[in-house]
Amino acid sequence: MPLFQLPVWRRDGEIRYDTLCALDLESHTVINQKEESFREKIDLKTMIDELDCVEIPCVFICPISLEPMLDPVTLCTGQTYDRANIMKWFSMGHLTCPTTMQELWDDSITPNKTLHHLIYSWYSQRYLYQKKRSEDVQGRVKELLETLKKAKGQTRVQALKELHQVVSAHESAKKTVVDENGVSLISSLLGPFTSHAVGSEAIAILVNITLDSEVKSSLTQPAKVSLIVDMLNEGTLETKINCTRLIEILINEKDFGSEIGSSLSLLSGLLRLVKDRRFPNGIAAGLGLLRILCSYKQVQTLVVGIGAVSQLVELLPNANSDCLEMALSILELLSSVPEGRMALKDCPVSIPNLVKLLMKVSEICTQYALSILWAICKLAPEECAALAVEAGLAAKLLLVIQSGCNPALKQRSAELLKLCSLNYTATIFISKCKLTRTIQ
Repeated sequence: MPLFQLPVWRRDGEIRYDTLCALDLESHTVINQKEESFREKIDLKTMIDELDCVEIPCVFICPISLEPMLDPVTLCTGQTYDRANIMKWFSMGHLTCPTTMQELWDDSITPNKTLHHLIYSWYSQRYLYQKKRSEDVQGRVKELLETLKKAKGQTRVQALKELHQVVSAHESAKKTVVDENGVSLISSLLGPFTSHAVGSEAIAILVNITLDSEVKSSLTQPAKVSLIVDMLNEGTLETKINCTRLIEILINEKDFGSEIGSSLSLLSGLLRLVKDRRFPNGIAAGLGLLRILCSYKQVQTLVVGIGAVSQLVELLPNANSDCLEMALSILELLSSVPEGRMALKDCPVSIPNLVKLLMKVSEICTQYALSILWAICKLAPEECAALAVEAGLAAKLLLVIQSGCNPALKQRSAELLKLCSLNYTATIFISKCKLTRTIQ
């Protein structure tokens, strides 16, 4: 069968070439008879909507909308457009060709049946391939679920690994797992005697699937929770991240958040994840779950007790914007309890690191940093205010006051500025803060 190439239009603007099988353009029949009967059932628009094609032949794209043509028509200039788009162009009073801007000497439009046939054939081939692939995926998922009902040892691990790969790659696989009651089956594999090899793969599947209330409830059983926490402490980075994701999914179950938050093993595991600066994804996952857990009052004191404050403060200078915001929000929550404020005061880099963040990253980060600094300085005004002034806090506060920040932020800055100035005469305060030029 002869082949020919069409230039392919990518949504990023790049042009490549795609090889297509030749069509019998005279009889307008597709080579594959199965596709011919398929055409009678599915229209072109349905295929275009359901197929996520990144690369599309240039000749299929309407120059007006830059979308695939459903009903291509050709003007007297030889240019082809989608019927709906060119008719809209004409209805706006234009009597020119949109591409060449030539005046039309003939306002008739001619259906381009050959191009329509080519577009339909191109999409139908891919649609059939995707449909067959989806059916193959669903069949394989069912086979793997049947294997899991009987398999043990390494066979179970291999089946879970393959199922994990399939579920991660195909949306249809996720639906099949749910429809075949596979979620409950996978959840039942987690227990006190489950190996970490089985547990890590099972959890990797569960975090990729929507869990119903019944499954969530079963996953909050003590034996299952204990396994998840153990793997968060001892598993690979991917396993640790998946464990944090699963706990986040379960956190809204009745009383589960406060119960799991009381686990020192979990909190210690999260802090170790946050401490490892080699893996930004792990830091973000750990901070995300830690922030949720710290919203429970009874957890805050526990988090302070295991040394989280100094660790989070030391993380601030090198954190990306997302992690920085999460770390600051956790520190603000911890500053609401006496133990947290004392830990912030006793950490030698708390004040310098927080002052540097004012007006540097975002308004929300400035708000968090100001709130924490206020809590520290209120705790020990004479000691902490002097340290803050030496770190350049006053100049930063003036910037906040003069900026377009919200009024509440400006008010808090003014109050903190006043607190910092209590132990100084006006002249000494201005001199220490190097504010002479700013005030002038």
